[in-house]
Amino acid sequence: MPLDLTTLTLVERPVTKDEGLRILERDQYRCQYCGLDGMASFENALAMSVDFVMPRARKGKKDDRNLVACCRSCNLIKGTRVYRNFDDAKAYVLARRDALSKAWETRKAAPPKAAKAQKPAAAQRETSKTASASVVGSSPLSIRGN
Repeated sequence: MPLDLTTLTLVERPVTKDEGLRILERDQYRCQYCGLDGMASFENALAMSVDFVMPRARKGKKDDRNLVACCRSCNLIKGTRVYRNFDDAKAYVLARRDALSKAWETRKAAPPKAAKAQKPAAAQRETSKTASASVVGSSPLSIRGN
């Protein structure tokens, strides 16, 4: 059992392996938010998890009616927000996924930003040598032969 650091008490695991597998099988390894098929590929299977519709952080119960199969992306987007029901949560997740997808496409299509103009490497070395020489030369501890 994990330790709750705020109260220093042992708390129940969110979902046991058997409970998680039961929920995934009930939902046929399909994300209940975006519809990702967890059985379509190994990568999709790795992305699947079980989500609390009403988050545990908001007093959600470990009950089959409160647990759904979902991909990790949807779980991350949903976060710990509280929704009136599953349909509201699904609508939020799908709208947010769409907005994030459009923002990503826009960024991907935009030309790369021009890098700041830099001095040639040789000029940078000259400048750094001059700067370090002047610092050493001006130090009160430097030994100079006058």
